[in-house]
Amino acid sequence: MTVTPSRTPPADGPAPVPPVRPSVASSPGAPGLPAASSPEPAGRPAEPPPGGPGGPELPSPSRRFLARAALVTAGLSLAGSLLGLVRDQALARLFGAGSDTDAFLVAWTVPEFAATLLIEDGLAFALIPAFSAALSRRARGAGGDPVRALVAGTLPRLSLAFVAVGALLVVAAPQLVDVLAPGLPDPGLAVGCTRLTATCVVSFGLAGYCSAALRAHRRFVAPAAIYVAYNAGIITGMLALGGRWGVRAAAAGVAVGGCLMVAVQLPSLLRQVGRRSRHGAGAPAEEPRPLDAALVASVLLFALCRQSQVLVERFLASQLPAGAISHLNYAQKVAQMPMILSLMLCTVTFPVVARALADGDTERARGRVERDVALAACVVLLGAATVVACAPQIIEVLFQRGAFTARDTAATAGVMRVYALGLLGQTLVGALTRSYFSAGRATWYPVGAMSVGIAVTCLAGALTVGPWGVSGIAAANAAGITATALVLLTGTKSAGRHGRPRAVPVRVRALLRELSRPVLAAVAATLAGALVAGRPGDPLTGLAAGALTVTAVFVVLGRALGAQGVDAALSSVRSAYRRLPHVRSR
Repeated sequence: MTVTPSRTPPADGPAPVPPVRPSVASSPGAPGLPAASSPEPAGRPAEPPPGGPGGPELPSPSRRFLARAALVTAGLSLAGSLLGLVRDQALARLFGAGSDTDAFLVAWTVPEFAATLLIEDGLAFALIPAFSAALSRRARGAGGDPVRALVAGTLPRLSLAFVAVGALLVVAAPQLVDVLAPGLPDPGLAVGCTRLTATCVVSFGLAGYCSAALRAHRRFVAPAAIYVAYNAGIITGMLALGGRWGVRAAAAGVAVGGCLMVAVQLPSLLRQVGRRSRHGAGAPAEEPRPLDAALVASVLLFALCRQSQVLVERFLASQLPAGAISHLNYAQKVAQMPMILSLMLCTVTFPVVARALADGDTERARGRVERDVALAACVVLLGAATVVACAPQIIEVLFQRGAFTARDTAATAGVMRVYALGLLGQTLVGALTRSYFSAGRATWYPVGAMSVGIAVTCLAGALTVGPWGVSGIAAANAAGITATALVLLTGTKSAGRHGRPRAVPVRVRALLRELSRPVLAAVAATLAGALVAGRPGDPLTGLAAGALTVTAVFVVLGRALGAQGVDAALSSVRSAYRRLPHVRSR
């Protein structure tokens, strides 16, 4: 199934973002922010597509298309996350929360870093703008096929780099484990697992390349399905080999799952790259275009800095009693699910923002970013309120069985509540960073912002790990990522060395006023949900009652306070379901 925009604009007009002016309809308390759900005037003609006669090969996406794409992406991502929970449940049931799982989770650092660097925040920030620019040049009639020229100039070099780094990690696994977790009682097990997980550098790199290229072509189904395939491979490996290989079976599953991530995307990518351009047949062909080295360095260094928060956590937790790393891992995996879902819309619209900037339409890009931040903040705050209100019930329902005891449940739930305090910061960092890299230019400001956050995390973690243990580590994480979000938000209005804006310029004060509304709704919803969730004796009943209470209170208060993200979320869901039969299969 491929989510693809209609070639004929719908009757209510295409989805261009209206110019951002104070006169644009906005919520009462946030002057200057365009209303996320304001309808287009009936019968409004489609804006002429950029690129001259014939228009672009990819038409401007409608709101309905973006809603459908976000819904399908969120659905598949949710399925992948649920399989991730099943994976963690299997890990907890088979191996508990002790020294063996600590060893595997140290090796798990490699795929965690690889996913961030090569799939989510790293290469995607460089490749999606590059493919968007190539598609824009193709639409303007550039010679040959700019997309094929980009693939020829980038894929071979990147593949060699992936292989080289993966081989280096296999050789240097003992030294890597010593650096990551010097206090492990059995480093040999962690070394063996690390050598198996190191293979994901190659598979994740290729999977990330495929994802970026497909999303730039507005093909979202295959990229969204990669974590379904990945987690299915890990679960199969643990169940099939766990009895003989122990926790090494999970590491072997990582290697298999990485290969499956490439396999589910390759057919769709070959179809897109194999298509012949309709423009520029008589013009000289473009030379293969390598990626700008400074751009790649800046996005990878940012992603490395962001993921290094995990290194700080595991370094500090390795000095605590056995099981501390595992409690942090389980808590973080569950707590981050709302953040993952909240960024689905930003994942879908990042190619739209990049294409708008490639076409020179800064106003459309700015309006899109502001609406995305407002909507993503509402989604993550609803999820964070549910996590804080129902943490013990969530962990008991998901994990308390087999070797995972009630003591593990209490420790993990406490850590998860602290992690949830940083979820809004996590989402803002994910959404705002896309605006910095959407123009396809090297910028070092996000690296500096993330460095500030890492410094805060290190300092706070060193001060709190002694008195508070794992909860202190989680609090340091929340403080560090929130500091990063504030620095990134401040930098959107400033200019770089050459006088150009560092990012898509957003109205910071209006955006902060808008965000204050769902924050207030989330606080009230958390208190109400916690009161309800603790009353039933059965954890599943308590979880259901608490989650429903949180949702009802958040939606009612959010709408009463005029939170644009709440109305936009409801409108997007209605629009997506209304048009769902028109999602075509290919």
